[in-house]
Formats: sequence, C-alpha cells, structure tokens
Amino acid sequence: MKTWHGLNFSRLLAGLNSESCAASDAQQPLVPSGSLKPNIVFVLSDDQDLHMDSLSFMPFLKQHLTDRGTTFNRHYCTNALCCPSRVSLWTGKAAHNTNVTDVNPPYGGYPKFASQGFNSAYLPIWLQDAGYNTYYVGKLFNAQTVDNYHSPHAAGWTGSDFLLDPYTYEYLNATFQRNHDLPVSYEGRYSTDVVAEKAYGFLEDGLRSAAQKPFFLVIAPTAPHSNVHINDNLIDGNFSERSVVQSPPVPAERHKHLFPNAKVPRTQHFNPEEPHSVSWISRLPKQNETNIDFNDHFYRSRLLALQSVDEMIDGVVSRLQEAGAVEDTFIFYTTDNGYHIGQHRLQPGKQCAFEEDINIPLVVRGPGIPKGLASDIVTSHTDLAPTLMRLARTALRDDFDGTYIPLTAPELQEAVETRQEHVNVEMWGIIMSEGKYGSVLYPNHTYKALRLIGQDYSYLYTVWCSGEHELYDLVADPYETHNLVAHDPSNHSILALPSDDITGPQAPTAFSTPTFSPAHTPNNTTFGPPLIHLLPRLDTLLMLLKTCKARECTHPWKVLHPEGNVRNLHDALRAEYDDFYETQQQRVEFSRCEKGYIRESEGPEGVVVWRGVDEVGVRGGARWQHLV
Repeated sequence: MKTWHGLNFSRLLAGLNSESCAASDAQQPLVPSGSLKPNIVFVLSDDQDLHMDSLSFMPFLKQHLTDRGTTFNRHYCTNALCCPSRVSLWTGKAAHNTNVTDVNPPYGGYPKFASQGFNSAYLPIWLQDAGYNTYYVGKLFNAQTVDNYHSPHAAGWTGSDFLLDPYTYEYLNATFQRNHDLPVSYEGRYSTDVVAEKAYGFLEDGLRSAAQKPFFLVIAPTAPHSNVHINDNLIDGNFSERSVVQSPPVPAERHKHLFPNAKVPRTQHFNPEEPHSVSWISRLPKQNETNIDFNDHFYRSRLLALQSVDEMIDGVVSRLQEAGAVEDTFIFYTTDNGYHIGQHRLQPGKQCAFEEDINIPLVVRGPGIPKGLASDIVTSHTDLAPTLMRLARTALRDDFDGTYIPLTAPELQEAVETRQEHVNVEMWGIIMSEGKYGSVLYPNHTYKALRLIGQDYSYLYTVWCSGEHELYDLVADPYETHNLVAHDPSNHSILALPSDDITGPQAPTAFSTPTFSPAHTPNNTTFGPPLIHLLPRLDTLLMLLKTCKARECTHPWKVLHPEGNVRNLHDALRAEYDDFYETQQQRVEFSRCEKGYIRESEGPEGVVVWRGVDEVGVRGGARWQHLV
C-alpha cells in the first residue's frame, strides 16, 4: 500500500523549475485571467477506497489528474454513508445540520433532502446564481425513485440525467431520468458506459456555450459500489435483511480478464487473530479461507468496475483537450465514502469511523494548482462546496460548516501552519455488510467521532450510543488495533436503551466509564500526553463539534479560547487549562440509541468557554461562560 509522510514542500520548493512542478504553476492565479469564470468538472465515484490502493489500478487517473494536479492525502468524509455524505458535500453542512442521516426515509434519502428545504439551497442553485450552466449525470441521492423523481424534480440543473432507484445499483439494468422526461430503462447496457456517454453529451453542451457562460459538470457513476437489487421502490422505515440482495460489482465484459491475482492487502489489521474495536465489531468471528477467497473476489470486482470509470476520465480529458479547454478547467476526483474488506474482521462495507471508511481520495487538477504534489493538510467533504464557490468567484455563505480548500502552492504552504486539524465524524442507525458472509443487520450503529491530526499526533476518538469509547493513536498504531481507553468493570451504570432497537446477543446492557493510566505514553511516538489530560481535551472538542454550526465547526479551538492563544492540541494541553477541561466541561454521552438524529437523545450539549484568570493570576478565579 502506498503511503506518504508529510507535505512534500522540499520537493515543491526545490523543484519549482522542474517539469512536475513548474515555477509558473506556483505563480499562476487560481483562476484564468479575463472576465469568464473557470469551467469545473467534478467526478464522484461511489464507495471507493483509498487504503486498499484502488487508485493504483487507475492509470488514466494518474496520467491526467494525479501527475497533473494535487492529491490531498488527508481528505475525509464526515459521514461514511452514501446519501448523508453527498448531502454534506453539496450543502457544505455537517449531517447533524442537514438532518439527512440515512439512505432511506424517514431519516434520509432524497425525500428527506427535499423535506429539509435543500432542494432550493444547495450548490447547483448557488452556481446558477453565479452565472453557471450546471449538469449532472448519474447517482444524485439514494431513494430518488421511478415514483418520486418529480415530487419535486431536483432543482438547480441546466441538464440532468439521474439514476433512479430501485435500479440505481444494477450495473446491467439501470434506469435513467433525463431533465423532466419520463424514466428510461437501459436493461442490458453497462451503466458506467451509459453514464460516460451522457456525460460526454453534457460536456459538449457546456463547451459549446462556454464562451458566454462557464459550466459545472458532475459525473457520478455507481462504480465501485456493490451490485444491489432493491426489492421495493422505496424503503421507508422498514429496512431488513430481505430488503435488498447485494453482490459484488459487475465489471464491463472487456475488463473481466484483468488483475486475476489481485487480493485485499494483507495488512496488520486484516482478519486479525484477536478481535478489535467495541460494540458489535468486537464480537465478529475470524474469517475462514472460504470467506476470505470470496472477499478477494469482491475486491477484484471493485477494481475491475473502476476500469470503466478510469476510461471515462480519459474520455473527458481528451474532449477538453480537443476543445482547447483543459488548461482552463478545474477537474475534481473524489468519492462519497471509503470502504473496508476484511480489516478488523469486517465483511465488505462502510459506515465505520476507521480510516478505511472515512479517509478517501481527493485529486484536483486546474490552473494554478501544483502538479504532482501530495498534500497532508486536513480537508473534508464539508469544505468542497465552499471551494467550488470560491472557484466560481462568488461570495461564500456564512452558514457553511466547512471552509475552502487551499489549492495554490503558497496557500498550501501557509495552510500547514494555519489549517484546522480536526474532522467531525458522525453516524446513526443500522448497518449491514454487503458481502456473501456475515450479512447480519445490526440494529444500532450510532456514534460521534473526532479525527485529530497534527504535526506529531494523530488520533481517532469515538463515543458510541451504547456508552462504549474508543481512542486510537495512529502515530503508534496506524491500523487502529489497540484501543487506549480501558474500562473499569466495577462501574455498572445502566444506559437507557429502547427495547425495540437493541435485541439479541449484540445488545449492550451496561457500560463503563473510561479510565486511564496517568503515566501512559504510546510507543513509537515522541508525543504521548497522559490520557488523564488528553481525553478530556478530545471529549470537549467532540462535545462542541457534535452540534456545531458554521464557525464553531471550522474554528473550535477559537470558540473554546476566544483570546486566540490556543490553536491546536499542543496549546490546549498546557497545565493551566487542566481544571478547565478536566473539571468544568461536560462529557459526550447519549441518553438513548436512535436510528436517526434525535437531538434530545444525544445527551448533554454545550461547552464552557475560557475567560481567562483574575487580575492576580489565580486560576480558581477564572471566568467561564457556558456556550450552547
């Protein structure tokens, strides 16, 4: 597996005159000169992994985007599930602010997106207001169906051709719905190839009018998502193990012979001897060879399905080159969420807070963007809408929960010192694997998580609705195999759980409060604060982020410390703040497990804001204010 360590500024600064990162790249403006705004092409794959090395099997992506643009190694989705992630991407809002937290009603899907008012308040609407033609091909949201696609029609698109449920994920039986026309079945046609043909058509439309009006084109194939046969047109509140039939993705016939020996990378956390994590994950059995062989087949099928996506990238770039527009066009490549197969004994799927599921591909090419650069600044899907609006030279909204991603060499260099270090990750509801084995529906998979990355630290901290906690130091433990949070078995506090949601052997009946060793220092790292000091800082940050809005989401340390003297975890760990974090703050916990975002079930809210010390410096005289 390919790994990178640190933002390669030595290469960037020393190689500004090289072919891979020419001096002109660093000096060019972010957008082309002149009165016209830049064209933007946005390719959004479905469930694509970063940590199982899928990008290495896409040579056209490398040729046209990775080698000609910048790769963001630490890009994260904030919800590792299709529909919630896509809504956050197109609105710039965290899932707790969109209240779209599932793929089906009542807590998610296209009907929920529309009912929350976002059909008149998301990116294509804003880009049209900024003077753009906007086009979309492929999957927009889950639960956009052959029955509800017109109630209402998805707004904001000059031209659109949406995949519709229940046929969205059927590679050889897809249904598309163009503009305001009736749905059309493409039974027997390979869906990614149909997406490509339609995308090329909209690209030609955009190029034809580009002299007068720039265009924004989204191409969203379902590859490498599993092939899914949905048994009901709309699953509304009654999802079960019989609602869908899931199987490996189907490759195009021309690609079936490729990669015969490809296997899931056998990393340290692949099908381990001892179980990992907490909750239902900690009770997963070790996979046998028959199971592993099938999952390797599933993995190969994903790589094969991506070949048509890779060819589509070549087709788009070739057409832009022929039109003389490629150097004036920004091209983004990303996915909605990551994927796991076998790590931590997990069957194929997503929705976890592990790195495989939340750390996802993002590659950007365009005018002024360094070529061949890999950046380690922290970015997330809530940052993409602000980034695209900035490229469109239009004012950013003050209710965005993200901030624009720096794209030029000077901005990227400055961001190493100034960029936020955190990602807020959240999940609600149920989870079911997509493979042949272990496809058990676990009725509650609700948690809040914090991903925090600095120059010499890297943490994942998760609080589950069951009361279980996880803390991983990814510097010492990059595969997240050792939970640093111990539990005191003498503590038997009972968590109120709804009896209709949690049943069977996976049902937690009690939880323990975390305990920590004051002398604990992780191995293989120079930064190892005692957990008794570290965990309250992480908990407070998560407490703020779990209900944050706008600036609270992008600058949480500034909210906690308005004077601005705390910018990162190192600053927050100063001894003068021990009482502030360890005594004055509330702790993240749930009062009830739910299948969706029910705010009153998510425990205490609000943080205490540091107001300094008294005139003689007595810490006991500090003044705090409760922020709700």
